[in-house]
This record gives sequence, structure tokens and C-alpha cells, in this order.
Amino acid sequence: MSVNSEYFTVPELEAKAKELRRTVVNMVYQAKSGHLGGSLSMVEMLVALYYRQMRVDPKNPKWEDRDRFVLSKGHTAPAYYAVLADKGFFDRSALLTQYRQLNSILQGHPDCKKTPGVDMSSGSLGIGLSTACGMALGAKRLGKNFRVYCIVGDGELNEGEIWEAIMFAHFHRLDNLTVLVDKNKMQNDGLTSEVMDMDELDDKWRSFGWSVYHVDGHNIQDILTALNQPSDQPKVIICDTIKGKGVSFMEMNIKFHGGCPTKEEYEQAMKELA
Repeated sequence: MSVNSEYFTVPELEAKAKELRRTVVNMVYQAKSGHLGGSLSMVEMLVALYYRQMRVDPKNPKWEDRDRFVLSKGHTAPAYYAVLADKGFFDRSALLTQYRQLNSILQGHPDCKKTPGVDMSSGSLGIGLSTACGMALGAKRLGKNFRVYCIVGDGELNEGEIWEAIMFAHFHRLDNLTVLVDKNKMQNDGLTSEVMDMDELDDKWRSFGWSVYHVDGHNIQDILTALNQPSDQPKVIICDTIKGKGVSFMEMNIKFHGGCPTKEEYEQAMKELA
């Protein structure tokens, strides 16, 4: 099965990223709840993965040989849902009517029992990479050639379980695992450098035996180039991003880690993303 039913050029992917950002802002505004900052910072990562890189089939979400994706920083589900709906995993009308609604398929954090296309329920920070390691090891044990991709936040790297998983992946030579770090430099309580400074990330991951790439997380071509670099060990792509990317007053503004825009802010945001 082909990776995608149609081929998108990089300029088309960039236009898709802007479209998805509009969807994300609209979702959170309509629900009056959600996490905008970290959703907007990882849009290009999701676009590179779902529109060019991953083997998935929206008509068969449980296809056994599909590539797997784990959104470890599950609070940024709005961007994830926007991509899944756009790819056809479920009707996109649900984005504005069901997000964060009781008993809906689009909970505040991804739920693999409710949302078509979601491979892992996430939300409690730190656990996603361990699950991704299990998926990757399972593929090897079963002789499958699917790949596993996982997005983690830089604030999430404060969690000790992440580093246990990093050691595990190297020890088991999980060369079918790729992690993308959304390095937007902010977390719920402020700047990551002030809460728990994790730099230098490149050296840390490399010392654990990973292939390390460092890119502009809003440059889709750079992300794609790194994704396609061969490696005989697990790979991490550290993506420098801007929290709230695309909306001037949301960029690097801690208010929008989990804050909802007012009517005036919403209207301004949609103008900027037009």
C-alpha cells in the first residue's frame, strides 16, 4: 500500500499547515477549552508524518501493517484530531461539534478506544515513548516492517520514564523507532529552561546511543530530510519550534498553553491565519 493516495509538494504541505492551524484555533474556540500553544507548535511535524511519511489507511484504521504514531504529549490533541479528520479517519464536522464533549469520540486527550486512527491513549506525560518502544519491539519480534513515530514535548523530557525508554530503545536496537521532540521551550509552569533545564538535548540523546538530528521544526523540508536519513539505531529529531506558532499574540505566550481565546482574540487569530 502506498504511503498516501496523493502526493503533496512542500509548498502544498505548507498551505496545509496553515489550513490546519485555522482548524485548531476554531476547535478550541468553539469548545471554549483546549491547548493551543503546543498544538500550533507541532503542526509541521504532523503534516510531514501524515501527508508524506507514514503508511496509514483511513479506510482501515486497524490495518495490521500500518505505521504507528504515538502523541505522547496528549494534551495537544486538537492538532492531531485536525489531521486525522482531514485525512478521512472520521467526519471533519466532528471537530467543531464533538471536541471535548461528554461521551464524544474526541476527548480532551486521545483515546484509542474512541477515536479512529489513534494508536495509543495518552495524556499522562512521560508514558508515550515507553509504549512506542513496545510497539517497535513488537514489530521486530513479529517480523513486521512497520515503523513507529512518537512526538514528545521538551517539557515532557523532565519525566524520568522518558529516559528509561530512551535507554531501552538503544539496548534493543530499535532502528524502526523515530522520536520527534517539539522543542517549543515552554511548558505549563513557564520556560523549560527555568522549570528544569534539559539542554544540551543533542548531546544527551547522542550519549544514550541515538542518531540525533536537529532541525527547524517549522521547516517541512528539513523535517522530511531528517525523517528519511538511514540509521541502524533509534532516531530522534529535535525540532526547534515556537509555541503558538502562526498567531502573533499567542507565540511564546504562556497564557495559551491551555487558555482559550476571547471572541476578539479568535477573530484576530483567524485574520492572521487567513
